[in-house]
Amino acid sequence: MFTDVRSIVAQELERDERLIWYGQPASGIRLRSSDVFLIPFSILWGGFAFFWEYSVATMQHAPGFFVLWGIPFVAMGIYLIFGRFLYDARRRAKTFYGVTEHRIIIVSGTYERKVTTVNLANLPEMTLAERSGGLGTITFGSIPFPYSVLRSGSWPSSGREAVPQFELIEDTRKVYQIVRDTQRRGSEGNGMENREVVRTRG
Repeated sequence: MFTDVRSIVAQELERDERLIWYGQPASGIRLRSSDVFLIPFSILWGGFAFFWEYSVATMQHAPGFFVLWGIPFVAMGIYLIFGRFLYDARRRAKTFYGVTEHRIIIVSGTYERKVTTVNLANLPEMTLAERSGGLGTITFGSIPFPYSVLRSGSWPSSGREAVPQFELIEDTRKVYQIVRDTQRRGSEGNGMENREVVRTRG
């Protein structure tokens, strides 16, 4: 189903505020650098949990407590192996980005609408992480420890939520430059009336 990204972000604009760029994260299942470690770990975790639960369930006169004990570990194993990728894809499908003359806008939330804004005048350090093909992430600030080791988008309340970011967007370097130019022009006191709106499709 088509999602009008511009109209969703435009709902958050103030009077006389102009949208310079808008976009959305790339869609579908996406692997992260952290999956180099998470995939083997998830297989080990899930394999042990499934083996434990099967062994206990088929054991004669096994205490019911042992069966109940293994259920949360099996559930976690299912999430680690499969569920986290589905969660991440759904979360990105409900996330929308915008840049105006004055601020960064991030609209997100799978079950409830959450709006995060960053004032360009007070913009902290900005980091560009670009993959081959132009897909990448722009982070507005530094991610503190321990969130820095939980940057996989498949983890609720992971590092991606520690600071605002444009995650897995196309033409990342172009968007990075748009933000920089907008910030610079704003500091110089110039308007953005003549800038064309740029759209990036997720």
